[in-house]
Amino acid sequence: MEYRRLGKTGLQLSVLSFGSWVTFHKQIDDKLVDRLMGIAYDNGINFFDNAEVYALGESEKMMGRVLRQKKWDRTSYTVSSKAFFGWRGKQNKPNQTGLSRKHLAEACQEALQRLQVDYLDMFFCHRPDKHTPIEEVVWTMNLLIQQGKILYWGTSEWSAQEIMEAHMVAREYRLIGPAMEQPEYNLFNRRRMEREYLQIFRNIGLGTTIWSPLASGLLTGKYNQGIPAASRMGMAGFEWLKDRHLVQDKIDRVVKLEKVAAGLGTSLATLAIAWCIRNPNVTTAILGATREEQLTENLKALDIYPALTLDVMEEIDGIMGTAPEQPEY
Repeated sequence: MEYRRLGKTGLQLSVLSFGSWVTFHKQIDDKLVDRLMGIAYDNGINFFDNAEVYALGESEKMMGRVLRQKKWDRTSYTVSSKAFFGWRGKQNKPNQTGLSRKHLAEACQEALQRLQVDYLDMFFCHRPDKHTPIEEVVWTMNLLIQQGKILYWGTSEWSAQEIMEAHMVAREYRLIGPAMEQPEYNLFNRRRMEREYLQIFRNIGLGTTIWSPLASGLLTGKYNQGIPAASRMGMAGFEWLKDRHLVQDKIDRVVKLEKVAAGLGTSLATLAIAWCIRNPNVTTAILGATREEQLTENLKALDIYPALTLDVMEEIDGIMGTAPEQPEY
């Protein structure tokens, strides 16, 4: 396993990590989660990602039960939660969502209880909150660090401007700013990581725990002939994934990309993950496997990404046509 430092912090994360979005509670049970997390840990993965909203809190409960049963040395792994959406779904009331001091403090405490840990290594603001002053967010996160409930805080799907505003507030009040961002990053979604955040990477330092490296499965090729019933795009409540990702033009590009994977002697999914971690600004790519063989295959990205030469990368860019135009500076 390769380990990378989280931005300018001293924290080292495995370049591949394991997450629970969609899969935990909805697609897999405790027994399988136990096996998958065990495989991940045994292969050097030291970061397990979660959030209050995943399966309305049940995902964190499931991960907590497994962590308690595993009895791993707490210093040997990192775990995260994210707050914004709340965990009660349509039953959410005022102050049970957003980034107010009240919700962040209570969401953190609830995550600790569900995950059965004494502290969170990372705590993310799952989305920006237009209704809460950024000063309140930064002060609250700093307070949670001082209380020993979290070690690092970050953002998810924030714009570069919003992240920089948080850093400016932290600098003004001598507080701790966000150390990491969790953006979507894959061969179809590249602009933020490859253009918008560039100045932050260069001038401030920013760790990234990227999600959906396989574009919700589209980059595995399994949707090339339709939507399998057991896939996440075929699940009730996730129709928005289908509407967003399943267009024929994207599938045509995935089909062409399969030839590049074949030339490298690997699977399309492994190639797509390897492509993500080839970017040095990616601290870790979160995997979301539902089967043992799937996770084992995804881990092979570690062996493949050194083979992605400039020529191969240019071939991929030619097929995908998704590389953002770079700024002139």
